[in-house]
Amino acid sequence: MPRAVGLLGGGVIGGGWAARFLLNGVNVRLYGPSPSAVERVQKMLANARRAYRRLTPLQLPPEGALTVAETVAEAVHGVELVQESAPERLELKQELLAAADRGTPPEVLICSSTSGLRPSLLQARVKHRDRLLVAHPFNPVYLLPLVELCAGEGNASASSLARAAEIYRAVGMHPIVVRKEMDGFVANRLQEAMWREALWLVHDDVATVQEVDDAIRYSFGLRRAVVGPFRVGGGGTGMRQFLEKWGPGLKWPWTKLTDVPELTDAFVDKLVKQTDARGENPTGPELEQKRDDCLVALLQGLRSQTYGAGETLARWERELLNRAPRLKNA
Repeated sequence: MPRAVGLLGGGVIGGGWAARFLLNGVNVRLYGPSPSAVERVQKMLANARRAYRRLTPLQLPPEGALTVAETVAEAVHGVELVQESAPERLELKQELLAAADRGTPPEVLICSSTSGLRPSLLQARVKHRDRLLVAHPFNPVYLLPLVELCAGEGNASASSLARAAEIYRAVGMHPIVVRKEMDGFVANRLQEAMWREALWLVHDDVATVQEVDDAIRYSFGLRRAVVGPFRVGGGGTGMRQFLEKWGPGLKWPWTKLTDVPELTDAFVDKLVKQTDARGENPTGPELEQKRDDCLVALLQGLRSQTYGAGETLARWERELLNRAPRLKNA
């Protein structure tokens, strides 16, 4: 468990990282040049505290200290991990990561939260490239456990990947290593394929926004939270039988694949009108709290079975129990 991390960026993702680390007892040094960055982080931290009270009955460690830094050099001074979460602009990220590289010893890990930029591009202006990785999380970072780790081709460091995975596991996350550099990594590529098809269904008047949402919420969205797309039962034999039955359908022209509907004014107006026409339209803060409450319920349900993301929650709670005596004696 690191004692301190430096966060570059205080938006939705940076604020989520701040909440996860702080509530796990890690000190956070935050560089967020936006005037509203600290306020956003404080609001997200309040949401995270509320969610964690519902998520686990175990006592959390004393919160880490939040320090606001005026420069990148100040934010990364004396930390064991740097987490960059700036907007998805390559030049901006390269500038921040290069400054972090100059301001930290070579053994300090530097990770980017980028949603899709390849690590080899992010490493272009970094001297110690083997310690710079992608560590891509999902919103809300303080609740969703997945973090995708990816090293630049030719600059891969097995030890850096292992150390990063250990850090993220210690704060209750589930790291997976993306084996090859690829735009969008794993989860976002899957997510965007479904998003494209959802847009086509509304564009072609097959279904409304509400009906598309419900089609996922009440069917395979629940199943995917438990087993993912490949767990079809029966081990390898079950997979063979599944593909024999359903594999030919993959050649049927059911989906639009990577073809995307043009976002004309008329189509955007349709999406906005149907979104507003849904039965419930909570405010942003109300929706965030409802989202968190539902995620807590799903995670607790999966924990009761020690399965999927619930196993990650159970492992984090075991770590909290193991740390409790040490914290009391400290």
